[in-house]
Amino acid sequence: MLPGMGGRGMNPAKMKQMMKQMGIDIKEVKDVEEVVIKTADSNIIIENANVTIMRAQGSDTYQIVGDVKEVPKELEIPEEDVQLVMEQTGVSEKEAREALKTSNGDLAEAIVALSSA
Repeated sequence: MLPGMGGRGMNPAKMKQMMKQMGIDIKEVKDVEEVVIKTADSNIIIENANVTIMRAQGSDTYQIVGDVKEVPKELEIPEEDVQLVMEQTGVSEKEAREALKTSNGDLAEAIVALSSA
């Protein structure tokens, strides 16, 4: 709680003025449709997002509020890898793609698995 606020809410204009005096600037980002945070394993999607940027001491801090859902990333298999596995093992495109997914995209592992099957 900030000093001088007491137990009651403070006038937003007065609050903004106090923060400005402390060197803190707050700005709301308008018309945000969604925010996507990409990680190695998934995408975190925040829909109906309200985004606020607080600048203090030369650093920006983003506050995001909204409806969150996490979507796992699907392994992207390059077409060249599928073709190589097909050529090396004589299997169909579907079998080659499945072996690459199972081996987490490792060409050698996929070829060995299909060759020994």
